[in-house]
Amino acid sequence: MTSASEPLAVARPRRDILLGVAILAVALVYVRALAFTPIEARQGAAQKILYIHATAAFIALYVAFALMAISSILYLWLKDEKLDRVAESAAEVGLAFTTVVLLTGPLWGKTIWGAWWTWDARLTSTLFLWFLIVAYSLLRGAVEDRGRRARYSAVLGILGALLIPFIHMSVYLFRTLHPMPIVLKPERPSLPPEMLRTLLFSFAAFVLVYVALLRARYALATERTMLEEHEGQLSGGR
Repeated sequence: MTSASEPLAVARPRRDILLGVAILAVALVYVRALAFTPIEARQGAAQKILYIHATAAFIALYVAFALMAISSILYLWLKDEKLDRVAESAAEVGLAFTTVVLLTGPLWGKTIWGAWWTWDARLTSTLFLWFLIVAYSLLRGAVEDRGRRARYSAVLGILGALLIPFIHMSVYLFRTLHPMPIVLKPERPSLPPEMLRTLLFSFAAFVLVYVALLRARYALATERTMLEEHEGQLSGGR
């Protein structure tokens, strides 16, 4: 505990061993993908972008933004600031992974489709979700009152997450250049065993990256909250 007149002691950032392990795991996955996983017959070496593109999309949509939505719903119910910090952290890390999706997609698309970008349903809705999460982050920076900021952000986060089922089903609902799901489908996955194993290893490695980044972002949000509380004590003691 510190008094209002005392400076706030901020802990030194510690090196996260998990982040180092995650980066090493990603490097090993890509050694496997590039050197030991077969090249797809029709798409050639460009198909290996799958192991980062699909993985980033899976983590952003079904892990990060799902956690954002669940934490936001629980915050509106329980009013626990820890849940608001979890939602904020999940949203920002998910935004980073969605950016990876939107950058790697055109690289793959240019090779396979002959175009950097097409306005099909899945691409457009993913881009729209990206803008929504950017708006979510801007909203958090624009509202000073912590209670209102958390409530407004929770509502926007929940609304944004409603796009996830639409993005997943878009290839069934519309004519699109994207193929039907090859892993998340009712039947067994369509990938050959070696490619499927590499993709699963990639999922595991990037989940480690996600958890490490989420922990770091949550720690930053906690320190920011402590700083806001300390500044409030200082202003209240004047």
